[in-house]
Amino acid sequence: MNKLNFTEDQQDCLQEIINVAMGQASDQLARYLDTFVYLKVPSIEQVSSKYLSDTINSEAQSVAVVSQGFFGYEGIRGEALLMYQPKDSDRLADLLGYEPDELSVEEQIIDLSSILTTTFLNVFASQINNQMSYSAPRLLFSSNSENKTSSQSSISEHIEHQSFNWDVALKVKITYQVTDYSFNCDMVLLIPESAIINIAAVIDRILEEY
Repeated sequence: MNKLNFTEDQQDCLQEIINVAMGQASDQLARYLDTFVYLKVPSIEQVSSKYLSDTINSEAQSVAVVSQGFFGYEGIRGEALLMYQPKDSDRLADLLGYEPDELSVEEQIIDLSSILTTTFLNVFASQINNQMSYSAPRLLFSSNSENKTSSQSSISEHIEHQSFNWDVALKVKITYQVTDYSFNCDMVLLIPESAIINIAAVIDRILEEY
């Protein structure tokens, strides 16, 4: 994150905020799903727009992907991508308590994606005295797509056409694992450069209080 001029204290504070949000989100999800939810330590990295699409596509092999935008106060915003392995799709109905024919697999994926995204980001926002609103989740493609190249292109086009400055993005990757259902998916948060600068200002205020 050197290009964004994050100090070591700012990076440590951001990592701690994400860790706290992960812990609380894991507990909330476990209560909601009545099962244990395990979250791995997140990876946090700065990604140039030149490699952003390639990075996302390399992680999106043979998966369903749902995108959902998030917007907070003080210019804090970004895009959340939920990525699922095809082998997990048949477990969604049991996980959410649906009857087998109540919703399509695509509808179940969208439903679960919204839960995962909003649960984490609401807790994250509370750590920085903020509040998030969300766009409707959108299924970019599913694993049974007949044209995989077109599916990957849809992710790149979706990212590139956001109203954000994607010269540099902060990429946060979190893996959810639901042990009782052998289910897992990755949540990738993409935060544009302008929003990262705003987050740094919020972090500075937090550091000043300690």
